[in-house]
Amino acid sequence: MRTKDNVTAPSRVTGGLLLGALGVLAFSFSLPATRLAVAGLDPWFVAFGRAVGAGVLATVYLLVTSARRPTAGQLRRLVVVALGVVVGFPLCTSLALTEQTASHGAVVITMLPAVTAVFGVLRGGERPSRAFWLAAGASFVAVLAFVGVSGGFGGGFQLADLWLLVAVLACGLGYAEGGALARDLGGARTICWALVLSLPVSLAITVVVVAGHGFAGATGSSWLGFAYVTVISMFLGFFAWYAGLARGGVARIGQVQALQPVLTLTWSALLLHEQVSLVTVLVALVVLGCVVLTQRAR
Repeated sequence: MRTKDNVTAPSRVTGGLLLGALGVLAFSFSLPATRLAVAGLDPWFVAFGRAVGAGVLATVYLLVTSARRPTAGQLRRLVVVALGVVVGFPLCTSLALTEQTASHGAVVITMLPAVTAVFGVLRGGERPSRAFWLAAGASFVAVLAFVGVSGGFGGGFQLADLWLLVAVLACGLGYAEGGALARDLGGARTICWALVLSLPVSLAITVVVVAGHGFAGATGSSWLGFAYVTVISMFLGFFAWYAGLARGGVARIGQVQALQPVLTLTWSALLLHEQVSLVTVLVALVVLGCVVLTQRAR
């Protein structure tokens, strides 16, 4: 007979995988949407203005659900989450994408699953198996080879690449810390409290930026991109993502992000008219196979 734990553990991983995939789908539009936004809006406004909008939504959610206040220890961990995903990643990608394309950004984002897994080990105490690391490494190499063949490494190292590297480190830390914390707070409350915690700073910076620059160059597509990164990338996407990390484990579910660069390149082609070859489909299948292997590894 199978015990209750033997039945529920796989189901939790499966649920975490589905939620994680939904989160990745939401996040895969983030770089193209940010690229649209910074084409007509100040990158500092895009970074902190979306945090303000998402912070207002988060405040409403916490009030409606009568969410309990985090403990002192949880507040300290929420600061890490806020620095990673509310401030670090949005600001660094906004600055980078004023100079680089969304498809170029997808090259550097390829490292995010591995970085998330490392922080999952450091911050969450997880211990993936050797088979897990081999499968994760294979997906990493597959996507890197794809973007390399596609010309993603052309042009040399630029300041924008440094911003993207910092963005990946900040995001990996915020993902790992938030995923571990979501086991206690829940995915929705974790991102909501992080947004509310950073709201005073986000609001102050947004007011200063608007007073100094205004919205003279804003276009309809810029506001559309801004609306997406505010409501989906900064708010609703994390509901599914953190819940998935909490259920299935940061290192394991974090590998679903391996599909994000390929998806991002696809959306970049559709939304920004960047060229994407049919090889994208083949690489997506290879990466998907590697992701399946990471889910089967102990």
